[in-house]
Amino acid sequence: MNVPGARLKLGEELVRLGAITEAQLEAALASQKSGGRHLGEILVEQGLLTSTQLLYTLATCLGVPACTLRHGLIDPALLKLIGPEEAERLRVLPMFRVRDTLIVAMAEPQSLATVDRLQHMTGCKIRPVLALDDNIREFIKKYASGEVNVDAFLTSLSASDVEVVEREALDERPVTDLDRLVEGSPIVNLVNVAFLTAVRDKASDIHIEPDKRGTRVRYRIDGTMRDLMRPPPGLHAAIVSRVKVIGRMDIAEKRVPQEGRVRIVAEGREIDLRVSSMPTLLGEKLVVRLLDKSNLRIRLGELGLRPEALETLTRALRQPHGLMLVTGPTGSGKTTTLYSALDLLRSPEVNIVTVEDPVEYQLDLINQIQVHDAVGLTFARALRSILRQDPDVIMVGEIRDQDTARVAVQAALTGHLVLATLHTNDCAATPARLADMGIESYLLSSAIGGVVAQRLARTLCEHCVTRYFPSEQVLVDAGLADAAGRPFKKGAGCRQCHDSGYRGRLGVYEVMDITSAIRRCIYRQDAAHLIRAEARRAGMLTLREEGVRLALDGRTTLEEALRVTRSDDEDVAAPRAGVAPATQTAPVEGSVAA
Repeated sequence: MNVPGARLKLGEELVRLGAITEAQLEAALASQKSGGRHLGEILVEQGLLTSTQLLYTLATCLGVPACTLRHGLIDPALLKLIGPEEAERLRVLPMFRVRDTLIVAMAEPQSLATVDRLQHMTGCKIRPVLALDDNIREFIKKYASGEVNVDAFLTSLSASDVEVVEREALDERPVTDLDRLVEGSPIVNLVNVAFLTAVRDKASDIHIEPDKRGTRVRYRIDGTMRDLMRPPPGLHAAIVSRVKVIGRMDIAEKRVPQEGRVRIVAEGREIDLRVSSMPTLLGEKLVVRLLDKSNLRIRLGELGLRPEALETLTRALRQPHGLMLVTGPTGSGKTTTLYSALDLLRSPEVNIVTVEDPVEYQLDLINQIQVHDAVGLTFARALRSILRQDPDVIMVGEIRDQDTARVAVQAALTGHLVLATLHTNDCAATPARLADMGIESYLLSSAIGGVVAQRLARTLCEHCVTRYFPSEQVLVDAGLADAAGRPFKKGAGCRQCHDSGYRGRLGVYEVMDITSAIRRCIYRQDAAHLIRAEARRAGMLTLREEGVRLALDGRTTLEEALRVTRSDDEDVAAPRAGVAPATQTAPVEGSVAA
């Protein structure tokens, strides 16, 4: 690359950065004098420097932006403004236009004569960006010969169809030059279409994955993965860069995982996006979590609990102090349940403080704290500080370790209502999980005020619901062996539900009231099946029983109820239709509830 007046500066900068040694520089300069080639070319040819290192070091020396050209960052139609021959002669390539400014990749961005020539030819202000000579020639040849038909795949992506506008997230900042560089790129349409389609289909996550044939974009809807689109080969790096830019992540760092966050407006609704990147063998994979406030049900009565379970839960939340735990696997809706509980409790007379990782939704009248491990703001440390903030109600996003568990229990014992999530299979296993964290049984028996276990089951699509007869084995597994011949409901599959038969999800809730008998079980460190038996004697329905009731009510299928509630240590005997749980025979003490 010819960079007049910058050769020695380039060498000095490379030595300063430790990319090459003084001896290697002297040898390269000697080779340059004898062969007449450029210093950078010699260093790359000798294997002392990569093309990327050369590019960004030159950009630092010249004080201009640099980029590696790739499909998606270039609007092919702009090459017609100057023509392939002139672009080849000047060693330039128009990338994209932002209003009256044309961003141009140039091998010699410091050449004022070239910049003036481009302004005269295009009638635009020219913003030069440094690119490698070979890289520019490669793309001039491709777009001039029609080897890459980028227009063909972008014709179906109309920007007017994608009403997505970037908004500032939790912290305000001005739009940076990097944002403006990406603005107007053809790849923006593709990313916007992916976001908008996911929003319309109520997806919870978008997966942007590299594979041997290019890129695969999938999204998760109602808990299952589905293909969204498969962009043409060669666009993966551009798609990843676009998403990382709007997520405020380091686009140059591809070796370590990163996390970002951005707020967008799609179809008139504000949606928070949490972006996570992960290096894989074939390239970076991105997962974008969509947090749509319009889908958040924060009214406790709208969650779908049975009246008896709702009364038990409400009674536990009305206690002046104690530990209220919501348990279940990742993605089972625990955070939504906690937000619903906070909605019931919040008022100007109550001081509510939460510590979360991350803060998924912002709620009025509630002080929300986000965990920041990098600076030492862990759950345990935040909890200790919160106790000095005169709280009435404390919400802990997740109890992960012994320190957090111990501080939460102590807070519950000293006059605070503490709400938290925990990873256990069901309510009865919760005391044992906390005991494994080192919490003494006598403290647990006094602190715990209530436990909820939950799952999410897919609901039937109302557009294609039909009748069917479950197999004999399904009826046996559901505890409904005597219901043979009874019709149940299921979805036949249609366009609205992507031929799955399901559309949307609802919660399956197991609510355990902490009676005096259960407190004694916790104090004695009884096994989970004994605690479960005592809770069922008090009227609790297990997750399996709750799921089967939803199927009996025609809100889901028996197969779905069995799928989300299957557990090796759970009593699967569900109540027969019309039989109250209190009339059932509880498991014999000492037996294992299968």
